[in-house]
Amino acid sequence: MSNTIRQIANVISTELQVDQQQVDAAIKLLDEGATVPFISRYRKEVTGGLDDSQMRTLEDRLRYLRELEDRRGSILKSITEQEKLTPELEAEIRAAETKNRLEDLYLPYKQKRRTKGQIAKEAGLQPLADALFGDRSLDPEQLATNFIDPEKGISDVKSALDGAKYILMEHFSEDANLLAKLRDFLWTEGNLSSRINADKAQQGEKFSDYFEHDEPINEAPSHRALAMFRGRNEGILSVSIVIGDPEEKSLTHPCEIMVADHWKIRDEGRPADRWLKEVIRWTWRIKLYTHLETDLMGRLRERAEEEAIKVFASNLKDLLLAAPAGPKATIGLDPGLRTGVKVAVVDGNGKVLDHGAIYPTPPQNKIAEASATIVAMAKKYQIELIAIGNGTASRETDRFVGDIITAHPDLGLKKVMVNESGASIYSASEFAAREYPDLDVTIRGAISIAHRLQDPLAELVKIDPKSIGVGQYQHDVSQTQMARSLDAVVEDCVNSVGVDVNTASSALLSRVSGLNQTIANNIVELRDQQGSFTSRESLKKVKRFGEKTFEQAAGFLRIMGGNNPLDSSAVHPESYSIVEKIARVNDREVISILGDGSFLKTLDAKNFVDEKFGLPTVSDIISELDKPGRDPRPEFKTAEFKDGVEKISDLVEEMILEGTVTNVTNFGAFIDIGVHQDGLVHISALSNTFVKDPRAVVKAGDIVRVKVMEVDTQRKRIALSMRLDDKPEQQKPRKRNDKPVSRKATKQATDGRPSNKPSPQGTFAQLFADAGKIKNK
Repeated sequence: MSNTIRQIANVISTELQVDQQQVDAAIKLLDEGATVPFISRYRKEVTGGLDDSQMRTLEDRLRYLRELEDRRGSILKSITEQEKLTPELEAEIRAAETKNRLEDLYLPYKQKRRTKGQIAKEAGLQPLADALFGDRSLDPEQLATNFIDPEKGISDVKSALDGAKYILMEHFSEDANLLAKLRDFLWTEGNLSSRINADKAQQGEKFSDYFEHDEPINEAPSHRALAMFRGRNEGILSVSIVIGDPEEKSLTHPCEIMVADHWKIRDEGRPADRWLKEVIRWTWRIKLYTHLETDLMGRLRERAEEEAIKVFASNLKDLLLAAPAGPKATIGLDPGLRTGVKVAVVDGNGKVLDHGAIYPTPPQNKIAEASATIVAMAKKYQIELIAIGNGTASRETDRFVGDIITAHPDLGLKKVMVNESGASIYSASEFAAREYPDLDVTIRGAISIAHRLQDPLAELVKIDPKSIGVGQYQHDVSQTQMARSLDAVVEDCVNSVGVDVNTASSALLSRVSGLNQTIANNIVELRDQQGSFTSRESLKKVKRFGEKTFEQAAGFLRIMGGNNPLDSSAVHPESYSIVEKIARVNDREVISILGDGSFLKTLDAKNFVDEKFGLPTVSDIISELDKPGRDPRPEFKTAEFKDGVEKISDLVEEMILEGTVTNVTNFGAFIDIGVHQDGLVHISALSNTFVKDPRAVVKAGDIVRVKVMEVDTQRKRIALSMRLDDKPEQQKPRKRNDKPVSRKATKQATDGRPSNKPSPQGTFAQLFADAGKIKNK
C-alpha cells in the first residue's frame, strides 16, 4: 500500500473512529471491485465489522481524499515547473486538508489572464509599490514622479500610483492565511441577506418570504438556502453576505480592518499611510469581497445540497422499503376523467392477464357499465386487491370502487390508494416499451400502479430515482452527486431484501451487488430460453457471469424451490460448508434445520468457526437459518381516507384525518390526506416534545393521524398537526425586520421547539416560510 493511501486511510480511520487496519482492508476490497453491500454483509471478519453506513461514508471520503491528492499533485507539479516551489511552501501544500486551502496556497502561482497588476509590473512599477509598502515615511506623489514614462503608458503621477496600487492589491489578496482568516470570520459572523429585485414582486410571489430576509449564513437550513439560490437564479432575488447593518455606509467594514491589521498598515499620519489605507479599501472591496462571497456561497450551496440529497436519500429508502402487499392478484386503476380509467389485471407474480378502459367518471359517467366490468374481472381472476393511482380523478375512482366493494362483499376486495409519482415517466420509457411492446402507454401506467402495490421495491427500481418525487429542491442540487447517492440507496435496499432470480425484472437484477444491466439482461434472456434457474450454481451458465461476479452477487440472489434449500436464503454459497457441518455434527438434514429456532438457539457459534469463517459470519449464518430469506420490510397496511373529503374545499379546521406520509424534509412532513394536495405538518407540530430531526418521528410511507389547523384554498395550502389536542389560532403574519435579525432571534424562530401555545406556529407565513413555498414533485 502506497504512502498516500496509508495517509488517506489514517484520515478516514480518525473520522470514523475505527482502527486503521479496518479502513486499509475496506479500501483494498473496494479497489478489487467489491461492492459495499457485499463487504458489509459477507466480509465482516476482514473489515472488523464495518456496517453499510460506515462503508458508504468511507467510500465517499475515499473518493474526496483521492481527488484532493490528485489536485495536490497537480499543484506541486505546476509550481515546480515555475521554479517557485520552496521547502516551506511544499510543506504547507502537503499539510493542506481541504480543497479550499489548497487553492488558496496555489492562488499566487495560478496561471491568470493578464491583470492590471501584471501590466503595472511590466511597466516597471514594482519598485514603486515595494518602496511605498516598505517605508511609510515616503511621499507617494513625490516618489511616483520618478516612474513617469509615457512610452510605457505611465503618463502622470496618478497612472504610476494606480499601477503600484494594482500590484499591492494582488499581493494583499493572495495570502492564504489571510484568506482563511477572512473566510472563517464571514462564515461565523456574516448574515445571508436576500432582497427583492426591482419590479419583480408580482412575478416572484412564490419567493415572498425572502423579499427582505436575513439570517446567519452558517445557520441557514438547506431548504431556505436553496429557495434563495433559486430565486436568485430566476432573477427575482439578490442574495449577498453582510456584516452588521448594510445601511451604515460610513462605517469601515470589519474585514477591511482585518486586512489592514494582517499587513500591519495603520494610519499614523505618515505620508504613505493614507494612500496605503486606500489600497487596503480597494483590496477588500474589489479583490477579496467578491472572491470570498463566491467561495462562501459555494460552501453554503454545497452544504445545502448535501443535506437536501440526504433528505431525498432517506425518503427514497423509506419508500423503497415500504411494505409490499405481496403476491396477490391485483387490478391496477390509472384514474382519468375525459380519457377514462385505464385498467390492468395482474396475477400474484405480476403477469398481465387482462387490460382495458372504463368510464365511471365525468363526463361519461358510465358507472353501471364500468362496475360490471370490474366485477367480472374480479370474479374471473380471483382478485384480492384494487390499486388506485392517486392522480387526477383518484377520489372519484376511489368512491366508485368503494361502492363496488359495498355492493359485492362476497368478492372480498380491498382498495388501496397508491402513490403514482413517476409512473407516467416509466410508462413512456424504453424499459416499459421492452416489457410491454404491444400495450398502450396508458395501460403500462395501470400495470405499474398494480405492481407498486404488490412490491414497491421491484417496481420503483424501473424509474429514475429523481422522478419518484420524495425530494426537496431536487433540480437545484448537483445531479451527479445526487445520482451517486440515490444509486447507492437503491443498491443497498435491493440487496438488503434480496432478489428472486426467476421472477425479477432486468431492472431489479441490475441493482444486485456485482451485476450490471448487461448481465441482468443476459440472466433474463437465458431464463426465457431454458425456464427457471434451479440453483445458484447454474447462474454461471449466464454469459459474462464469471467467478468474481458470482462471488459478489450470489448471496443476494434467491432461487425459490430449487435443488438446494439454502439457495433461497441469504447464506452465501461460499459458506454452505458451515451449514452442512452444523447439520452433520447434529445428525440432521440441512433442510430440517431451516426455521427450527429452538434448535438453532442451542448452537454455540464458536464451535463452527474455522480458518476461513470467523465468529461474525457464523453468527450471521445461524441467525439467517432461523428465518431463511426473511424480508426486512414492515407489515402491509394502508390509510383510510375520510368519506366525503375529496378536495381542499371539503376540509374544515379541527377535522381529524388519516393520511400517508409522502415526503419528509428538515422542516416537517407532507401528508397525503386524499384531497390531491399534500398538507404540511411543521416540525414543531410533529410531537409534544422537542424534535430535532423529523425523520426520528415519521418516515415516507407511514400511516398517521392528523388534525387540520388551517386551509388556504386559493393557494392550495393545508396546515396540519400530529398533536391532536392543538387548537387553530389566527395570528398576524410574522414580519421581517429591515435590519439583519439577531442570531438568538433566528435560532428561536427556527430550532423547531414547540411553542408554549398549542398552535403549531399558527399562520401560513410561519409554517410555509420554512417550506420555501416550493415543494418538488
